[in-house]
Amino acid sequence: MNAQKLYDKIGRDFEIDKYTDDWSFVEYNEFINPDFKERYIGVMLDNTYEIEKVYTSTFPDTAVLDDILSRNETDILLLSHHAMGYDPALEGFPFFNIPAGYLKKLKEQRISFYVLHIPLDKNGDYSTSVNLAKELQLEITSQFCKYLGHKVGVICETGFTKLEDFALHVEKVIGHEIKIRRYGDEFIERNTVAVAAGGGCINFVAQELAALGINTFLTGCTRPIPSFEPNMEFHRIAKENKINLVGATHYSTEKYVCTAMVEYFAELGIQAEFIEGMPCMEDL
Repeated sequence: MNAQKLYDKIGRDFEIDKYTDDWSFVEYNEFINPDFKERYIGVMLDNTYEIEKVYTSTFPDTAVLDDILSRNETDILLLSHHAMGYDPALEGFPFFNIPAGYLKKLKEQRISFYVLHIPLDKNGDYSTSVNLAKELQLEITSQFCKYLGHKVGVICETGFTKLEDFALHVEKVIGHEIKIRRYGDEFIERNTVAVAAGGGCINFVAQELAALGINTFLTGCTRPIPSFEPNMEFHRIAKENKINLVGATHYSTEKYVCTAMVEYFAELGIQAEFIEGMPCMEDL
């Protein structure tokens, strides 16, 4: 497919003109599409005129890029939920720029890069929290957690009555160790849980959960971050209101929308594949 036609199709389907994101942390150079600075959504690297295949990923980490580059394919599109690599073990800001050497290789191999962050966080058929809830076979009943003007979290009914059983179910589906922060009762109030993929431990989220009377919250990053006051305030509110936390990492809670995007491209008649990344257990 013609690359520009595909870019335009994605843009229309995900209504990117309605959003403004913030990837001002990206180190701009001659490889970065200047238009990306307008809204920080869409084409970040425009390196090919035709798209023969699409790869999707949660983060454009170097391991993901190595995987794609090693295949020696050309005329490729990488669509990622994030514009930068991710490592919570870094001091301060957990995101890092794609190294210039990789940007050069991507250009030489005619691999473009498209970023959909907020449009894939916003609740809908292709969204992080909705697809996580679906993977866990939870029944979505309503929305919560307004972020940058859009609801990104979901309230769900579950057949589990105990925190431990729900957490074991999450761990089985996710496929790796998770973290439970037991701030409240073992029993799940009204068999209702809240789900917000990614980094949901921010003060206003805890306030909303408390107001809703929800005592079980599943998100990606649950570790206290002393240098980030909104996060520390979240934990204070959660403890005061006895809200239990289930953490399953940033990567693992957000990857299901990226696997769902493979189906989106398949419906357009384009071969697509999800590139697996690695969960960062430091999130927990």
